[in-house]
Amino acid sequence: MFPPITSFARSRFCTRSVGRSWRTASSQLAVADCTNGVRSAFFGGTMMTATAAALYVVQSPGGSCRAEGAGGRFAGKVVVVTGGAGDFGRAGATAFKREGANVVLLDAAPKQLQLAETALKQVPGPEEFTVVCDITNQAQVEAAVGSIERKFGRITHLWNNAGYQGHVKPTLEYSVEDFQKVQDINVVGAFRLLQCVAKSMQKTGGGVIVNTASVAGLRGTPAMPAYVASKAAIQALTMSVAKDLAPFNIRVNAVSPALIGPGFMWDRQNQLHAESGSPYFARDPGVVAQNKLGGVPMKRLGSIDEIVKAVVFLMSEDSSYCTGTNLIVDGGMQMR
Repeated sequence: MFPPITSFARSRFCTRSVGRSWRTASSQLAVADCTNGVRSAFFGGTMMTATAAALYVVQSPGGSCRAEGAGGRFAGKVVVVTGGAGDFGRAGATAFKREGANVVLLDAAPKQLQLAETALKQVPGPEEFTVVCDITNQAQVEAAVGSIERKFGRITHLWNNAGYQGHVKPTLEYSVEDFQKVQDINVVGAFRLLQCVAKSMQKTGGGVIVNTASVAGLRGTPAMPAYVASKAAIQALTMSVAKDLAPFNIRVNAVSPALIGPGFMWDRQNQLHAESGSPYFARDPGVVAQNKLGGVPMKRLGSIDEIVKAVVFLMSEDSSYCTGTNLIVDGGMQMR
């Protein structure tokens, strides 16, 4: 789907671990001729993974190396994940790296982003790169995309995942200021980032974008008017931009999760719903949780891993004839 990586990679993607012999590494090596003396772009950990088992390195007498073959569904690709410091972003970044991608994490929270980067360095695979970026700031978004282009030469995939839930309050009590904030991040920010990345993809032959929506945008969850509005907007936006970008070989889809847990976020969500005062929620968080599960045909919560698998499918060539679609991952809750 995408043109081959060109000569920009030849010096950038060479890797050698100081004081060690050449090792099987990553899809980076699949496009690089390497010479002695280049420091490793990897910061510890084994270089060989199951997803990159097909790659091997041939060392010439002069000390140069050449990669023969590559493994992983995203070998040689450059995958950007926004909201990269959160649980979903970190899990997605790990999956893409294991599948051979160079992974770029974007987040507005520097400390959390640093922790995510440290964790990702322990995952076998190609290079990771992080950029602190507030998607509500046009200059920061443009600078982030520019830095990725300079680092890797192109962007092939974007998981447009950054978001903000906002308050959990019924409509008559909801803060207009918070409503605006939710739209600024979840809708305008998501569009700003998508547009900037799409312009980059257009220059290099195409790409794939997945937007994170939510079943809340389909069901109209009570006491969450701002969040619901923003995710409904993302679902509609996905269809519109998918049509606009199809002529440029850019596919755009959305994923809509619901009821993911267990864990802190699941418990916190039930607590907020119980405290919202909405007549649609019980006052006991445990009862709120029970009632929610009662509406799921599969009678269980989904996992972050199951959402990531759906995103990986939409980002990969396995979904090559899909664009403008919204993949619902909710155990059947939204069925009509």
